[in-house]
Amino acid sequence: MEYAGAGEEEVMAWEHWAGNGEAFGTGRGEWRLTVQHGDSVELHVTDFVVLCIGRFSGASNMPRFPPDKGPEAFAGTAIHSMEYANMGAASATQLVKAKLVTVVGYQKSAVDIAAEIADANGASHPCTIVLRKKRWIVPDLYAWGVPIAVFFITRFSQLLLHKPGNGLILSLVATLLSPLRWFFSKFVESYYKWALPMEKHDMVPDEGFLEGMCSCSVTKLPHKFYDKVEEGSIVLKKAKRFSFCKEGLIIEGDSSSETIKSDVVIFATGFNGDQKIREMFKSPLFRDIVAGSPSGIVPHFRQCIHPRIPQLAIIGYAESWSNLCLSELLSKWLAHLLHGSFRLPSIREMEEDIAEWDKYMKRYAPDRFRRSCVGPVSVLCTDRICQDIAGVQRRRKRWLLADWFVPYGPADYADLNLNSCKL
Repeated sequence: MEYAGAGEEEVMAWEHWAGNGEAFGTGRGEWRLTVQHGDSVELHVTDFVVLCIGRFSGASNMPRFPPDKGPEAFAGTAIHSMEYANMGAASATQLVKAKLVTVVGYQKSAVDIAAEIADANGASHPCTIVLRKKRWIVPDLYAWGVPIAVFFITRFSQLLLHKPGNGLILSLVATLLSPLRWFFSKFVESYYKWALPMEKHDMVPDEGFLEGMCSCSVTKLPHKFYDKVEEGSIVLKKAKRFSFCKEGLIIEGDSSSETIKSDVVIFATGFNGDQKIREMFKSPLFRDIVAGSPSGIVPHFRQCIHPRIPQLAIIGYAESWSNLCLSELLSKWLAHLLHGSFRLPSIREMEEDIAEWDKYMKRYAPDRFRRSCVGPVSVLCTDRICQDIAGVQRRRKRWLLADWFVPYGPADYADLNLNSCKL
């Protein structure tokens, strides 16, 4: 798609988004979308574009290998988890049945696929998981009987963090309360170390639980996952590097290497959402800036507006404790913007806000700051959405103590609609 009506130099010189900070700008600009379906090609012209193409689909993220050490050297089948998921149950079962399968990765899709294959093949044909980094993958979201949301998704828990826009006083409060922040994280970690044989299998993550929450990388463990590890139907292998050979994978550790014999290798290595969104634009400039540089966060104001790309919003790129809830709230915020209920701040102010988020993400999720996660500061995020819409920021729970210490959920924002922002 291509933006027309104003040149790139003019757009970059604007002080306000779209020229005046409003959804449709000054009325000069428009988007021209070229749509192909089969042999048919159509041109559509629109005043505003909302991209809802998702981040975790479409463009698979595949590791790079030296020459002759990639999948071409392998005698078996090597596919991405996206291809495996698209096969359908019957074809997928046929692919892995009575085969030695290796799954590369250790996030939600990796452990789910491994558990599914272990159920089908048992210990006679174990499924091997090859991982580089250990993550917090847990059976439920309770620690010693307490919902972990109490520790990480309340208004009070936000006081423990150096969050965007804190100011001097709130930064001092966060520093003074840092021992409590540490205690909450260790309290939760102690439960999962007790409830799961993580230490026995050397699967305790190097990062703290808070860092996992701040990067939205805490995921749910499949049913009886470690039982399958104990019986031998799932084998866990940690590797710093790996490559292919004819028989399977060669994994390298600190001082030794090992060959993992495999018939099938499934890459559960995620998706390249940045590439997917860049390829939507014809303009090299917009391609370059839409997802930012690898050294910074994805530069989207309110997690959906790029300050330098006019008349465009991106929904579904940011993450939280509930991606669906966050996307719905951003959609309501966008509806108010389109309705003319408010104007965006100046480009300079939006970029300063993004810089604050960049500092926050790099402080609490230094290895995965690109994930655009607002989980532990989701109350702050939704507060600002309400403030934009209604011009005020008040508590959304009836009682003061509940507002500070009870976790926020989707029901707290059910009345946030186009006609009112009942606070």
